[in-house]
Amino acid sequence: MGGETTGRNVVDVITGQHRELLALCDRLTGSSGAERSRIAQVVVATLSRHLSAEEQYLYPAVRKVVPDGDLLADRELAEDHQLLVTLKRLDGARPEDPAFGELAAGVTEAVRRHVDADAEELLPLLTQMVPVEDLIRVGNRVETAEEAAPTRPHPATPSRPPWNKIVDPAVAVVDKVRDVAGRRVTYPRDL
Repeated sequence: MGGETTGRNVVDVITGQHRELLALCDRLTGSSGAERSRIAQVVVATLSRHLSAEEQYLYPAVRKVVPDGDLLADRELAEDHQLLVTLKRLDGARPEDPAFGELAAGVTEAVRRHVDADAEELLPLLTQMVPVEDLIRVGNRVETAEEAAPTRPHPATPSRPPWNKIVDPAVAVVDKVRDVAGRRVTYPRDL
């Protein structure tokens, strides 16, 4: 009513997504057979959406308000790019392929590093430096961006605004058509 911004703040949104990603990665590394394939599909889709949303809204917020935010965001973008490259390899691998286990372990380790970097550095800095209303606004944008994000890794697409805000939703349409046509599982709730 009185102009108050409602929703979850970006720290809560990202932290929740991180918990979900870690749980999915644990399931992936502990699975086998057909279940492993379905879990891998969900890991790839969930992580692709998450990274896209962070690149669109979290890192620009860090650049804007955190001292040396450009350095922090650039470091995170470089790590995210490497994660997308590994994720793309996992997405193309078959669960029975001997390299699949190594790729799953590599993605899991990279997700742990990503989560730790955000939890130890980026998110606490944002909490200290950004008013709660702005944190909620960014949280709302991250949640919205995640739904319009690609469900497959695209390491060659732009990772910085404004281009990623244009390209990612367009690429996502193609991904989602491919997902439906291939009956690909993309959400944890569908496992």
